[in-house]
Amino acid sequence: MKIYLDVMGGDHAPAATVAGAREALERFAQLHLELAGPLDLVTAEADRVFADAPALRQRVTFTDCPEVITNDESPVMAVRKKKGSAIVDGMLKLRDRQVDAFVSAGSTGAVLAGGMFRLGRIKGIERPALAPLLPNGKDFFLLIDCGANVDCRPEYLAQFALMGNAYMQGMRGIQNPRIGLVNNGAESEKGCALTKAAYELLAESGLNFIGNVEGRDITGDVADVVVCDGFVGNVILKFMEGVAGTLMGIIKQEITADVRGKLGGLLAKPAFKRVKKTMDYTEVGGAPLLGVSGNVVKAHGSSNAHAIACAIRQAVDMVTADVVGKIEARLVSAEPQAAPAE
Repeated sequence: MKIYLDVMGGDHAPAATVAGAREALERFAQLHLELAGPLDLVTAEADRVFADAPALRQRVTFTDCPEVITNDESPVMAVRKKKGSAIVDGMLKLRDRQVDAFVSAGSTGAVLAGGMFRLGRIKGIERPALAPLLPNGKDFFLLIDCGANVDCRPEYLAQFALMGNAYMQGMRGIQNPRIGLVNNGAESEKGCALTKAAYELLAESGLNFIGNVEGRDITGDVADVVVCDGFVGNVILKFMEGVAGTLMGIIKQEITADVRGKLGGLLAKPAFKRVKKTMDYTEVGGAPLLGVSGNVVKAHGSSNAHAIACAIRQAVDMVTADVVGKIEARLVSAEPQAAPAE
């Protein structure tokens, strides 16, 4: 299995990406990585990271991509003009089946534009969507979309549900995922024009649609796939990250406030570590870009080495589970059948 890694993507590149590549190679014996970026910078970092691991380095190839797409650029224009960037080169190689998956912590907009215009969409999908796994207290739920599509039509949300359903079946082993629609009330008549129309489509989709999900219930293990437009999804994602950070800060402050708190904190330290690990986005690695005709994982821009390794692991799992094939198969089964000729 060969995975393409955008080495210059992310706030801590290239150090974090190359170190994450090594961690992933240590974890998966059959994995080969293509590291792409300005060749002198990438090879210099690889010389440092793999200095004591020549056997791991033998499973790495390097591609010179001198152009780097930044977050300050127009994503569409950058993808069109910067043909020497890792995002464009990687998407084209994924399209041509030269690699099995693509991973980047770079510009979200550029990854989305590259996926749509260089890699291409799955037939029948109008808008690809970003879909991170988030904790719900028992396991994880899939939030789709979390920012790729700010303005949506009802049919987009129905397609998001279909893709999320296929992903959870293939990646999490849930045979009949519960699909919920984010809304401001549980009743079917609640919501705006978008959610009301999407509700009707989902109710007739043949999926395990459980109805509307209010904000307070999103993390309550009521749905395995939580569907919304990208604006709402991004607010939910960032709010959850903020709440998790605030709660951990408050707990730490209270534990260290007096002697009894410190003693209790010492006893509860293993439990707090488990909670922190559960809430840590680096353990998930990134969000798959579902709806494009290849395995694409968008890692968090602030990813450290472990988060990059987990993003690569997610890409490995997507290839193994044939997520793209499952989405395509679900689309075929959802197509209306032609009436038999008389």
